[in-house]
Amino acid sequence: MIRFIIEKELREIIGSTKFAVTFGVCSLLIILSFYIGAENYRTLVDQHEAAKRENLRQMEGLTDWFAVQQHRIFLPPQPLATLVTGVSNDIGRMIEVHGRGELSADDSRFNEDPIYAVFRFLDLDFIFQIVLSLFAILFAYDAICGEKERGTLKLSFSNAVPKEKYILGKLFGSYLALAVPLLIPILIGCVLLLILGVPMSGEEWARLGLIVVAGLLYFGVFLTISVFVSSLARRSSSAFLMLLVIWILAVLIVPRSAVLIAGRAVDVPSVDEIASQKNRYSSQLFTEDRTKMAGYKPAAGQDDMEKTMADFNQFMQKIADERDAKMQEFSGQLNEQRENRQRVQRRVALGLARFSPSATFSLAVSALAGTSLSLEEEYKEAAVAYQRDYAAFMMQKTGMLTGGRVMMFRSVVDEGKKPQPINAHELPEFVFPKPALAGTVTESLPDIGILMLFTIVFFFGSYLAFLRYDVR
Repeated sequence: MIRFIIEKELREIIGSTKFAVTFGVCSLLIILSFYIGAENYRTLVDQHEAAKRENLRQMEGLTDWFAVQQHRIFLPPQPLATLVTGVSNDIGRMIEVHGRGELSADDSRFNEDPIYAVFRFLDLDFIFQIVLSLFAILFAYDAICGEKERGTLKLSFSNAVPKEKYILGKLFGSYLALAVPLLIPILIGCVLLLILGVPMSGEEWARLGLIVVAGLLYFGVFLTISVFVSSLARRSSSAFLMLLVIWILAVLIVPRSAVLIAGRAVDVPSVDEIASQKNRYSSQLFTEDRTKMAGYKPAAGQDDMEKTMADFNQFMQKIADERDAKMQEFSGQLNEQRENRQRVQRRVALGLARFSPSATFSLAVSALAGTSLSLEEEYKEAAVAYQRDYAAFMMQKTGMLTGGRVMMFRSVVDEGKKPQPINAHELPEFVFPKPALAGTVTESLPDIGILMLFTIVFFFGSYLAFLRYDVR
């Protein structure tokens, strides 16, 4: 009996003009998102390589490692970030590295191309979150009350069909008819990635597969909500209006309201306030160091200029190290206080936002794509680790650390030999670790679980509501 109802639902949905139009639109958008994502990735790779070459080109002609004042590292583009952009375009992609001092990321994609900040990107997150959820409502808002209005529901039950089998067949049939065909354009999109030369590892294919699974779960949430509301409403027009209000609340209002409420509930010091405190403390330390420098006296009776300069540089290095240690401790305290408050604020915001299946889905897929909020922290951690390698390299080459407010003097003995240029390719290479499959899955599991919970709750809600539904 259930099989017959599922087949009937499949025939009705797939044979309708509405399905042909919506399937065509969805297929076009999905394939277009894969194509645009692949082209964006290739463009970003070219830009990334060009930036690295320019960084090395700026060191051409230098004959002393001490003259290297501007060395930059760049966040490499990730294949899945072009399919689910997350925060990848909002955070800075470039960090200027010195031997000492704090690091800050600059040059975000939106900073380079502000128009993207206005219109955002056509990616899988947008298509599932906005377009497919609306299509789920469009197909299922009249699943029960619409059939009653048309008289087909009463006709179906004239054949002594059990209610529980009918609603189960209706739910499974609708889901199969609407969700399974979406796999066709997704598979075509995957082929496009291969044709356009986007390098995808086995783990990245696995994460893409999980993104699609999360998308189908999210689609199922709105489908079951639609059937649930249709089982409660008497008229299909009322069901559609209620579902439209639910969609607006879930997709547009709840996520934004969660951020606003968290911002009011948890006060986080602004970046400008923190920077102002750091600048004041840095100026105070430098004033103290100038007093120390003014009181410096070379060793009595020392006539060797080279030895005098070496002693002075050693003295300057020592006070610079002391100042750097004090500054790092002070900055660390301020940063830790701000990060702790920010974590609390984020937990409040994300906890409230997860009442929306739309926000939950977005958090799940951005975690799987490696473009969640943790991307900024991971980039910063990788940059800090690289700074240690860079500092060790510069110490080996120059005997001192660069960066911060430190003055060094060097003497050059001209022996008639032309100085050899430095080899910038000797610099340690910055490597940003790719997100591990286990880590991204672990991060996304709670949100995928919430999506499953939404689906189960509204599935049983639809089931129970229809058992009490008057089919006459």
